[in-house]
Amino acid sequence: MPTSNRTWRVLFLCTHNSARSILAEALATHLGQGRLQGYSAGSQPSGTVNPHALATLQRLGCRVDGLRSKSWEEFIGPDAVPMDLVITVCDNAAHEICPVWPGTPVPTHWACPDPTSTRGGAHATARAFQQTAELIADRIQRLLVLPLDAMDAAAIGIALAAIAQDTRPAALEPVT
Repeated sequence: MPTSNRTWRVLFLCTHNSARSILAEALATHLGQGRLQGYSAGSQPSGTVNPHALATLQRLGCRVDGLRSKSWEEFIGPDAVPMDLVITVCDNAAHEICPVWPGTPVPTHWACPDPTSTRGGAHATARAFQQTAELIADRIQRLLVLPLDAMDAAAIGIALAAIAQDTRPAALEPVT
């Protein structure tokens, strides 16, 4: 893995900021091991984090303290932390008009299935959340091998789009 002293700030967006973007925030921070700092927000936040998202993250060894459903309004304005990357993880958020973000973050879209729409009981729901987490984790792991510090914004954008096109998730085992 390329080394860098820089921590890349990644904002993951979803409409409700209750499941997919929360999974991505925690997984980016966990897998990034100091190279990535994950954040998440929603255009219409639900105000609560889906308990299945929290349970999935805990099974994977991710910290869940501090995770909360929040508006993307927290990430705009003069006092907002500037992001390096802004990644939408749901199709609805990808089609919304996003605010102007401080700095010049590279935007992309990583479509992820919505595990909250799963039918079939607790086992099917747990499996759907695990599969979505695996897809997000795989994409984050692919992001981590990029030499981001040596790339310009256009090259990063192309690489992020390529990551989104490859949908074969690697198995992600719970961390013990």
